[in-house]
Amino acid sequence: MEDSSGLTNGIVNLDDYPLLKHIDTPHDLRKLEPTQLRQVCNEVRQYMVDVICQVGGHFGAGLGVVELTVAAHYAFNTPEDKIIIDTGHQGYPHKILTGRKELLHTIRQKGGLSPFLKRSESEYDVFGAGHATTSISAALGVATARDLAGKNFNVVSIIGDGAMTGGMAYEAMNNCGLQGRRIIVVLNDNRMSIAPNVWAISNYFTQIAQTSMAQKIRGRVWDMAGEMGVWGDRFRRLASRLEEGVKAVITPGMLFEALGFHYFGPENGHNVNKLVDFFNFAKSIDGPVLLHITTEKGKGFAPAEADASQRLHALSGPTDRATGKAITKPQALNAVAVPKPPKYQMVFGKALVEIAKLNPRVVGITAAMPDGTSLDLLAQTFPDRFFDVGIAEEHAVTFAAGMATEGAVPVVAIYSTFLQRGFDQIVHDCSIQHLPVVFALDRAGLAGNDGPTHHGALDLSYLRIIQDIVVMAPKDEAELRDMLYTAVHYGKGPIALRYPRGEGYGVPMSETFTAIEIGTGERLREGRDVAILAIGDMAWPAVAAAELLDAEGVSAEVINARFVKPLDTALIDDICSRFEKIITLENNVTAGGFGSAVVEYIVTQPYHQHVDICVHGLPANSFVEHGDAAELLADLDLDVEGIARVVRRFIGLPHGIGQLVTV
Repeated sequence: MEDSSGLTNGIVNLDDYPLLKHIDTPHDLRKLEPTQLRQVCNEVRQYMVDVICQVGGHFGAGLGVVELTVAAHYAFNTPEDKIIIDTGHQGYPHKILTGRKELLHTIRQKGGLSPFLKRSESEYDVFGAGHATTSISAALGVATARDLAGKNFNVVSIIGDGAMTGGMAYEAMNNCGLQGRRIIVVLNDNRMSIAPNVWAISNYFTQIAQTSMAQKIRGRVWDMAGEMGVWGDRFRRLASRLEEGVKAVITPGMLFEALGFHYFGPENGHNVNKLVDFFNFAKSIDGPVLLHITTEKGKGFAPAEADASQRLHALSGPTDRATGKAITKPQALNAVAVPKPPKYQMVFGKALVEIAKLNPRVVGITAAMPDGTSLDLLAQTFPDRFFDVGIAEEHAVTFAAGMATEGAVPVVAIYSTFLQRGFDQIVHDCSIQHLPVVFALDRAGLAGNDGPTHHGALDLSYLRIIQDIVVMAPKDEAELRDMLYTAVHYGKGPIALRYPRGEGYGVPMSETFTAIEIGTGERLREGRDVAILAIGDMAWPAVAAAELLDAEGVSAEVINARFVKPLDTALIDDICSRFEKIITLENNVTAGGFGSAVVEYIVTQPYHQHVDICVHGLPANSFVEHGDAAELLADLDLDVEGIARVVRRFIGLPHGIGQLVTV
């Protein structure tokens, strides 16, 4: 895919990567001599830097696993051997080596490569990975199916970048030890998740990283004992018993060996040839094996290595290679600089600090995302009232519930899609016990370039079905502040607010807070022909769409519902008494969401036969792929123009008794 200048897709020139240029699959990689692998690693790392610094994407984690990925594909006969990579943002080098290097410039873009592993994208992507801590469970499943079918291939799980903070990894490891199947788990220990790792075991590993020397001494003593005849055998038995005791005190292998694994390491994860030997050795062992590899997130890119907080976890777009800073477009001469509206997450973070100053019982909890949720602002101001529990959402919820029993007011800030993991805990540990835990769901609705694993497409649906919970969504950043204040002072049980990724609208924000009456909506615009009931970030686009329709002689009333649960039934009754055509709008799947809640209420009322309802939102039966959020919303008729089109189509339909239309 080169043009006449030698540039690949206008991004890089493959002639600058003499070995990588000829690697289209791992079969090509395995044709090389071991002495060439270091150069391959250098070229893969440089290729990734050259491309991602121009288009953006996940960065630090991939740079840290270059040698690990090259060694794995060299030592294992992929795709016959199965490699499963956890936290899929580590997978960029894997994509480069498995036939996708010339498409890397499309990553995270609509119609381009997925930012994570995706089974439909490549036969080398054995298991899709967007959320963390899944690889060991999946690998054990693959190994079990292999054994049942009488096949013989290697199964490798590569887990790391903080994923070992998740309890699911230990549940899987316990079952691996119980079943005793041949499986290799590679622990990529980079002491980082997205923010610096809060994993206690990681600190332990750091302290005793020199135990590889102890293993060398053990090997020499063992060999010497073999030359001592009968006395040597007795010495070996005694040494084995002593070794187990010592290992339990001074080596990181004690936990993993207690779970039934053969533990080896730690090994330098940036020595590609040693890693190849390490992997070949592991293939010879029967039963579960854990290989402990130490790596450096952001390896080989100076700005990432200098970024102590995130190691340049991701680049948002074109980036200066010298500084690691985003490249901004130059302003036109005489242009007036217009400040951008604040991001929702920043508004949330600042508001929580203000509220925490007023109420000493307020605490903040996150799951390895202090920067992503802006809870780092609370950590800076009240470090003893901030808790990062690692990639352990289930624990975060129950931890918060426990704090609530003693009068604390926990605010749990987790991305919408990640809180799905804590569903059972919300039900059993918060709702059944009526505990006042506040859930702040960031990245609600379409999250954009990270795709279906990161879209917050389900939260209105999965939260609404839970008894004893309040669910709300602000129309803008000013209302977000007031909803957070309302939530903190609610006190009767769990309460959730969800808000989108990105910038707000730039609306004026008060320096004080105003409590919102639970279960009340507001009328944003009056009309006579059709009523639009919108929730959250759909409210202002609905107003803009109504203004477009005005020019066509269509008068639309717009309601900001604010609450999905409880609904403002008095407001709905009023709307249904005046309108025959009603449209609901939500940045959530139509199944079980806000529109469903409105329909469920209306059908219980005597007037339901005189009302036609259009439920419009994200598709209920298909996943929305990755791409720019604005593009995706436009494709789904959830932007201003699209909403206007939906209204035109809907009001053009003949009246049908109790008609329900889903778009």
